[in-house]
Amino acid sequence: MLKLSDFDYFLPPELIAQYPSARRGQSRLMIVTRSVGRIETAMFRDIMDRLERGDALVLNDTKVFPARLRARKLSTGARIEILLLRETEEALWEALVKPGRRAPKGAVLSIEGARQADTAEVISDQGKTKILRFSVSDVRRLCRRVGEIPLPPYIKRPAESSDARRYQTVYATNEGAVAAPTAGLHFTPAMLNRVRDRGVSLEYVTLHTGFGTFQPLEYEEVEQNELHAERYRLSPATARRLNEVRRRGRKVIAVGTTTLRLMETTVTGQGEFVAGEGLSSIFIYPGHIFHSADALITNFHLPRSSLFLLVCAFAGRDLTLKAYETAVKERFRFYSYGDAMLIL
Repeated sequence: MLKLSDFDYFLPPELIAQYPSARRGQSRLMIVTRSVGRIETAMFRDIMDRLERGDALVLNDTKVFPARLRARKLSTGARIEILLLRETEEALWEALVKPGRRAPKGAVLSIEGARQADTAEVISDQGKTKILRFSVSDVRRLCRRVGEIPLPPYIKRPAESSDARRYQTVYATNEGAVAAPTAGLHFTPAMLNRVRDRGVSLEYVTLHTGFGTFQPLEYEEVEQNELHAERYRLSPATARRLNEVRRRGRKVIAVGTTTLRLMETTVTGQGEFVAGEGLSSIFIYPGHIFHSADALITNFHLPRSSLFLLVCAFAGRDLTLKAYETAVKERFRFYSYGDAMLIL
């Protein structure tokens, strides 16, 4: 049995990035080569030197929406925070509600900043999450009017107006995520144009990242843990092009752990992508055999987290821990607004 404590590391709190780099694309880059165990430091723009004609760069085009709502319990006026996770039916949403004890089943919540008639009723309590029935059918429209960008809990400040732009990839088009696919935050439009000019194809997939990506794993025995399901889509055209890249023997590079999770959800044991859409709760940890990607671009992740375990599965636990130790020594910036790593 794998133990969660084997996937811990020391991180000085001041290395947790509270803001993005001054300009998009100016982050640092760590390059980890698995075959020889080499660790190098560079700048993110140097990633171009590792891409070759005929390769495919796979990006998650999900778009973060202002999923955090402030509310008050109608009967008592108690303050409530709502974080929407996913729509299960029209006007029905799975959500995290804090403090949960103030919003039991049957509680009606008035949304702050909205019309007096805009409410959400708790119709089901599922333990960690609740199901809310909104009085409006277009809840995302309501969020765009009065919601907040849901920054991760390790960013210890309120969301600012600039976060609506910077906590979003430049290619985000499909709204539905409550957390950004942060490896993609480093790319600028000019960089993506340069990627195309090198003869590298840009392939877009969609996985709506949920807040479960930040939730700590509960059990010390890794295999006992489960992940929150996230909605994904891989189009037939994209699957066909990725399969052609594989047939030609070129590299498929996943941009982010969310992209890699989707790719591993949709690939066969023979390495062929199958188009489809649905919910993925795949949990990847060491021992997993990858069939979809040759390289991974990712940020630095929390210790003992599902994302860190995925990176350990892809690069190897010992090499990953060595890379993170180097990142701490070299004062890399960590987590969502931090620096990046390329695993070859």
